[in-house]
Amino acid sequence: MTKARRSQVVLALLVSLGSAVGFAESGEAIYKANCQSCHGATGTPNAGIAKMMGVKPAAEYKTTEKEQIESVTKGKGKMKPLSPKLTDAQIKDSVTYFRTLK
Repeated sequence: MTKARRSQVVLALLVSLGSAVGFAESGEAIYKANCQSCHGATGTPNAGIAKMMGVKPAAEYKTTEKEQIESVTKGKGKMKPLSPKLTDAQIKDSVTYFRTLK
């Protein structure tokens, strides 16, 4: 096997492995899949959810990142915990994204 051919085989294996394992999701993707239905795509919940669940617009949250991570992990009020459904890293990434919504 030539060196070039061997390199192509290794590259194909790496691409295949990367697809099988999956690449890390972004905070935005995690937020959209797990949080957007209540908190809204832009951080502003619809009026019905806001009233029923007590959800505020993202800009009105005055809690720290740590407090928000704990709320997502353990649940708060009517919000159910998202752990163990989401990993600690996914929760942190989604909270980081949520904090950008203003």
